[in-house]
Amino acid sequence: MAGEQGVTPGMVERLAGRTVLVTGVTGFVGEALLHLMLDRSPATTAVVLVRRRGSTSAEDRVRSLLGKPIFADAVARAGGVDALLAGPVRVVEGDLADPPPLPADVDAVVHCAGDVSFDPPVDEGFQVNVQGPRMLLQRVREVGDHVHYVHVSTAYVSGRRRGTVVEGPVEHDVDVETELGWGLAQRAVAEARSRSSEVLAKLRRRAEREHGRAGPISSAADTEQRRKDWVRDQLVRLGTERARSLGWTDCYTFTKALGERVAEAHAAHAPVSIVRPSIIESALEQPHPGWIEGFKMAEPLILAYGRGELPEFPAAADTVVDIVPVDHVVAAILAVLTAPPEAGAPAYFHISSGARNPLTFGRLYRCVREYFDAHPFVVGDRGAARLPDWRLPGAASVERLLVASERAHKVADYLVARAPRADRTRDLARRLDRQQRRLEFLRRYLDLYREYAEADLRFDDRHTRALFEGLGTDDQRAFCFDTAVIDWDHYLKEVHCPAVTEPIRRMDEARRGRKRSAPAMRTLGAQSGDAGEVAAFFDMDGTLLSSNVVETYLWLRLGEMSVGERAGELGRIASRLPGLVRAERRDRGTFLRAIYKEYAGARLADLEALADEVLVDHVLARLAPAAVRRVREHRAAGHRTVLITGAIAPLTRPLAPLFDHVEAAELAVDDRGVCTGALARSPLTGESRAAWMRHWADRHGVDIGASFGYADSHSDLPLLQAVGHPVAVSPDVSLFRHARRHHWPIVDWKSADSASRSLNPVGGGR
Repeated sequence: MAGEQGVTPGMVERLAGRTVLVTGVTGFVGEALLHLMLDRSPATTAVVLVRRRGSTSAEDRVRSLLGKPIFADAVARAGGVDALLAGPVRVVEGDLADPPPLPADVDAVVHCAGDVSFDPPVDEGFQVNVQGPRMLLQRVREVGDHVHYVHVSTAYVSGRRRGTVVEGPVEHDVDVETELGWGLAQRAVAEARSRSSEVLAKLRRRAEREHGRAGPISSAADTEQRRKDWVRDQLVRLGTERARSLGWTDCYTFTKALGERVAEAHAAHAPVSIVRPSIIESALEQPHPGWIEGFKMAEPLILAYGRGELPEFPAAADTVVDIVPVDHVVAAILAVLTAPPEAGAPAYFHISSGARNPLTFGRLYRCVREYFDAHPFVVGDRGAARLPDWRLPGAASVERLLVASERAHKVADYLVARAPRADRTRDLARRLDRQQRRLEFLRRYLDLYREYAEADLRFDDRHTRALFEGLGTDDQRAFCFDTAVIDWDHYLKEVHCPAVTEPIRRMDEARRGRKRSAPAMRTLGAQSGDAGEVAAFFDMDGTLLSSNVVETYLWLRLGEMSVGERAGELGRIASRLPGLVRAERRDRGTFLRAIYKEYAGARLADLEALADEVLVDHVLARLAPAAVRRVREHRAAGHRTVLITGAIAPLTRPLAPLFDHVEAAELAVDDRGVCTGALARSPLTGESRAAWMRHWADRHGVDIGASFGYADSHSDLPLLQAVGHPVAVSPDVSLFRHARRHHWPIVDWKSADSASRSLNPVGGGR
């Protein structure tokens, strides 16, 4: 072969002076291909088609790309990024949805771009994987029929077949035009259906169950988000079902197969090569062992297993998982560029490993387990993660296990969401949320990977082998894509697993260096907002005090009753509690009005005197010491302090010295000063609190975006969303979950252990 190389030019010589347009260069395969061209074939000009992203131009995106470490040698050899962009790399700005005219000197096109998600919305799958190649090929034809078009597809376009898959066209009679038109039209159909009264009513009821206490606008915003999610879910489900109805595993492989038909039609009058990699994973050698960008197919599973969160996998031990390193894929693409076929006879190449060097799921599991046995993840304070023992029983057994777990979680979550708030309740909610994420992960990957895990396929690679064997010895070393040379134990345990776990280990180490529970509250200092002063808004019941409006009502009323009357009153209130709880879940304002009707007949002056003379010590004792410190910190920082509560005004009198302004519920009285059982004005709850805060801030020159908010209940969500620095204080489960999702600080302010829990702090009785 060395002698033949003296006669036949090598790959570098054959690629020298050629101009190759590459799409998808900001993706995993495209980036690896550009690196290989610059590293091994610097005399080849790479024209990269890149779209603008927002205000970032295509050239700036490529500059950022070339700033990555893998391009450092190429940049240094060229004399800098500018020199590289003035020489072997040229940028064309454009989108595949409407690509610009291509440079007239293009000799070949490598189409790497595509939607690689297994379950894209059906319209996006067709737009990217079918319409995109069609629009690009229209521009290729403008340059001329001499341009060699290399279409990067996937080996899994074979669909749900079994057995050996040859390197040739996929047999099917699907009409590309009909399916393309249908697929692109489905978003409009789904959007219209999502606005039907039936769908909207269902989504609105769900939103109101979750956010009704916060207010109608909060519920409406959540309804609209649910509608958008519904549209996406419908489009994903529709794409999957249409693909499977025609014999493909998912929307990705279906649309990639139709994209091949577009390329095959172009092959009637121009050279076309179709490259079909199997499952592309990290590099074996180039740019360096283990190089990978983002998570591909196997990484989420490997990481979840290493953390002990993947109890089983729906595959048989002897099923082949066809993996190929990315450097083998791009080396094969460059080799394909040097061997354009004749027009009318498209060439097909499987870049795969299963036919000659099969890796089974059993061996994959063994290698991954041995790696984590030697290099375990450390999970919190529990030490090394416990690794599950996979039996690889097949998909049906895993499905039964998952369904049972999903049902149990649903029951537990229902109970916890309705349990009294407490540290234990929040801890259970945290654990249930972690379990839910785990179950959602398992469900997603079971649904997505089941077909691949059960696939009994062998991708014949005779054309690819012949291409490799036709290279000279030097080219075979420099551009290796013979997957038979891969030692899977070495690759998995010493290359791939260390590469994909290393960034996770770094993040875990960083987390251990920070406080685990929640983001710390912002340290206060004398400061002003951009638009004015800073304020701190505090809720009272459940936030500053370990109390609620039913309890505080009893503080004021039991003391004036006889022993017998007190027992009767406690029994009456206890009998009303279920209804009050339901009312509070539906609407906080209705709940407060129901409680405050109980004050009918009381003299307001007597209530105020009771608060001033008797309840002061009890209220102050129930104040959380940490809450008082925080209020004083705000005052010391020069911030305005505001108490905003649904409690009646007399109960806030002991707290008045701590605050610059108190906004509380005002009881309506008649001309004798006797409470009527109504309120003087609507109570501030949910969204009305946020509206009042914005209005008050505007009148007092306060920058609400720089201000702070402290509250404990999901009904106070608008209050917390109104400020720039929200803090959840001993939150209920719903607010706790929202705060965790949005990375809000979560604190636990408890009353002093010596604080009285008496419902009758006034004492007395006849």
